[in-house]
Amino acid sequence: MLRLGLAALGFWAATAVAAPHQHEPPVVLAPGYAELEFEPPAVGSYLLPTMGDAADGAVLGTDGKAGRLHDFIGGKASVLSFIFTTCNDVNGCPLATYVMSGVQNAVLQDPLLADQVRLVSFSFDPELDTPPALGRYGDQFRKDDFDWVFLTTASQGELQPTLEAYDQWVIRDYDADGNYLGTMSHVLRVYLIDADRRIRNIYSTSFLHADTVVNDLRTLLTP
Repeated sequence: MLRLGLAALGFWAATAVAAPHQHEPPVVLAPGYAELEFEPPAVGSYLLPTMGDAADGAVLGTDGKAGRLHDFIGGKASVLSFIFTTCNDVNGCPLATYVMSGVQNAVLQDPLLADQVRLVSFSFDPELDTPPALGRYGDQFRKDDFDWVFLTTASQGELQPTLEAYDQWVIRDYDADGNYLGTMSHVLRVYLIDADRRIRNIYSTSFLHADTVVNDLRTLLTP
């Protein structure tokens, strides 16, 4: 367990960009950093009921081109994660990216999933996560030719309707003069979305694990 914990902390250090103020790393790491402690139910033995439609919204790709979120979800099963690259909470955005990396590795090894899954990391910090900055961040984790896209928006005004539609709670941190500090408080939420743009599961910190997400993907995609 100690070895796994150190590996997770190393991943966090690689993903966390220096921020104006730091939080102490928590003593207890989220379950997603360790081996799964239970055997997931057999693929296809359970249902993933529809939890509502996945909302659309304005986005920018890392190439700076404007588009819509629906351009990147739909047609394939998608895993959508809201992050920001300066997050320094090891059980926050770094956890989401760590789990997404684990999902990527599993998908690459599974012929059933290989061409049917897309990962989407969507920044809720358009001020600092510009398309070039987000592109550099994504290049650290996305493997060659894998379908993992990183998205941002042109402004907070364009972003806010999407956050509200996905019930993504975010509070930005400012100093006494009203200057954005590059940090924020938020609730970690990762969405499993089917090819018809319907939400089929929502993962929080306590339940986000690559093995669980991959098991759900297999269940979703098994004929």
